[in-house]
Amino acid sequence: MPPRREKDDGPRINDQIRVDKVRLVDADGNMVGVVDIQEALKIADDSGLDLVEISPNADPPVCKVLDYGKYKYEQQKKAAEARKNQKTVDVKEVKVRPGIEKHDYEVKMRNARRFLENGDKVKVSMRFRGREMAHQDIGMALMRKMKEELADISKSEMEPRLEGRQMIMVLAPETGK
Repeated sequence: MPPRREKDDGPRINDQIRVDKVRLVDADGNMVGVVDIQEALKIADDSGLDLVEISPNADPPVCKVLDYGKYKYEQQKKAAEARKNQKTVDVKEVKVRPGIEKHDYEVKMRNARRFLENGDKVKVSMRFRGREMAHQDIGMALMRKMKEELADISKSEMEPRLEGRQMIMVLAPETGK
């Protein structure tokens, strides 16, 4: 008796298929037609392969004669390839101060531009210390300037806003370019 299947463990095979008739596709990919389940199992057994339920929701279900181990391996390879081709979007942080000097500002902008061109989001954070809290307008002006300079390759995902003693803005790479 085959081991008990867990839900969504993959397609049902051989004796796990619990229907009277199936639409059978042979090992060469040729459509055999609607046959009795016992006959389909016999055809699969004679060829030394497994009967695998490919489309369980069809009426009758579509089953194919194939090597299940090889089929499962190919499915894993496809899944791994799909995962490999996915781009994960990271959030990179650029920290600035309200009284940032010209050269330091240019370095931060160059880094932010590089992050955006690589497809990552950029979180710009500005920390206010002591009396700098009285000059939030300077910080807001600096954030707007950064946003305008990066507008050609980014869009604002979160407008500059104050959270406690920190002003935060998030820029996302512009899609469709």
